Amino acid sequence: MTADSDHDPRDGRVILRYWASARAAAGTDSDALEVTGAVTLAELVRRARQAHEDSPRFAEVLSCCSMMVGDRPVTTNDPEQVLVQPGATVEFLPPFAGG
Repeated sequence: MTADSDHDPRDGRVILRYWASARAAAGTDSDALEVTGAVTLAELVRRARQAHEDSPRFAEVLSCCSMMVGDRPVTTNDPEQVLVQPGATVEFLPPFAGG
């Protein structure tokens, strides 16, 4: 086994996955953002907003989304303090009616 086989094929990128109204506002279900190392969740949110600045609704929806980094909810953690590693997936989950 070589060292290369231990690497996640997404190294150097963070996948942002949008659900429900966030997906509709973005016009896509995900974005892949290039990163050179760990980056704060707040920076990823800023970059997502910038990538979809042509959709005013997207910024509005994103502001009320719950977020998960991998399988861990961000909950009340300050996004400026949450580090996201290359190869991770961040889920943006808007509030759902009836749930």
